[in-house]
Amino acid sequence: MVRQVAAAPNRPVEGTDLLTVGVEEEFLLVDPGTGVAVPTVEAVLTQVPGELRGQVEREFQTSQIEIGSPPGLELSSIRHSLGLLRAALADAAERAGVRLLAIGTGPVDGPVPPVVDKPRFDRMVERFRLLVPGPGNNGMHVHVGVPDADIGVRVLNHVRPWLPILHAVTANSPFARGEDTGYASWRSIEWERWPSVAPTPFLASHAHYRRLIRQLIGSGVMLDEGMLYWYARLSAKYPTVELRIGDVCPTVDDAVLVAALVRALVATALDDIAAGRPPLPADHHLLVGAHWRAAHDGLEGEAVDLAGGGLRPAWDLLHELVGRLGPALERHDDLAEVTRLLDGLREHGTGAARQRAVYARTGRLEDVVSDVARQTRGETRA
Repeated sequence: MVRQVAAAPNRPVEGTDLLTVGVEEEFLLVDPGTGVAVPTVEAVLTQVPGELRGQVEREFQTSQIEIGSPPGLELSSIRHSLGLLRAALADAAERAGVRLLAIGTGPVDGPVPPVVDKPRFDRMVERFRLLVPGPGNNGMHVHVGVPDADIGVRVLNHVRPWLPILHAVTANSPFARGEDTGYASWRSIEWERWPSVAPTPFLASHAHYRRLIRQLIGSGVMLDEGMLYWYARLSAKYPTVELRIGDVCPTVDDAVLVAALVRALVATALDDIAAGRPPLPADHHLLVGAHWRAAHDGLEGEAVDLAGGGLRPAWDLLHELVGRLGPALERHDDLAEVTRLLDGLREHGTGAARQRAVYARTGRLEDVVSDVARQTRGETRA
C-alpha cells in the first residue's frame, strides 16, 4: 500500500458529519511500441521527482507502479492530487523509455514480468505459485474515514449489497493475451484466483472480523492481514474503511466519480446506522454472482438487482444508487460534480467500452494502448 501523505489523518472531521476520502491507483508499465508489459518499475522510480516519491510505490509485479492521494474533504483536492501524480508518473515513465497505462490488466500478449524482489512477495509466490496473474493486475482503492473499528464493521455490512454496481462502473480491462475476453473487467476474473478475494461477509461485530482474519491466516488462506482481499475491509493502517472493488479508472474524472460515490455510500451507511435502519439483506452467493455479472457486463449490459431480484439494466441500478446517495452527496457539496461526471460516463462509456470502441475502429491493440495512455495522462482527444 502506498504511504498516504497528509497534514491530518483520514477520518471524519471533528464537529461535522463530513468524511475525508483518499484514493490509491495502480498502473501498468508497457513498451511504447508493442504495448507489452515490461519489468521497469525500478527505472521509473528513479525518474520520479523527489518531492512526490512518498506518494509513489512499487506494487506486486515489476510491471506495476502505485500512487496514493493525500486524503481530503474536497473533490477538487483529490482531482488535483491524482492529476499531478499521474502526469508526473507518466513523464517519469517516458524518461525511462516506457508508457504508463491506467488499465486493469495488459491487453497485449507477452512474457509475465517477475514479482518485485521483496520477502513478503517471495513468500506469496512460494505459497500460491501460479495464482500470480498475467502482466499486472491494477486496481483502485478508496479510503473513507470512519469514527472507529466497531462502526466501521457495521458500515461494511451496509455497503456490501451496493458494491457490484460500483464494480461495473470501474470496468476497464476487456482485452487480455491479444484478444477480447468477453468480459468488461478481465482483471476481476484473474484476481478471483486468490483464495481471500471475495465479497465481504456479513459480520456480527469487530470481534467477529478479527476472528475471521486469525482463522484465515491460520488456515493458510492468507499469509497476513494485508492479504485480506475482501471487496471492502477495514484498513490495517488508517482509521478508514477501504473499498477495493474494481479496475483502476482510465481518467482522473472517472476516479473522482468513483471516490465521490464511495464516500457518499459510506456516509449514507453511517446515517442508516445512526437511524437504526438495518442493512439490505444480501445472500452471499448471489452477491458473488452480482460481482461476476458486473465484471462480465460492466455498465453496458445488465446487473443483478439484489433488492428486487433478477436482472435490470446496469445504468438503471446506478441511477437508483445515486438517488439513494443524494443527501450525502449534497452534504459534501458533490452532487453537481457527480451529475456532470455521470453525464460524461454515459456519453463515453466505461473504460472497457472505450477500449472496445477504439479496437472496433482500427483493429489494432496498439491503438488501444495509445488511447489508454492518453487518457491516463489527461490529454484531450485529438
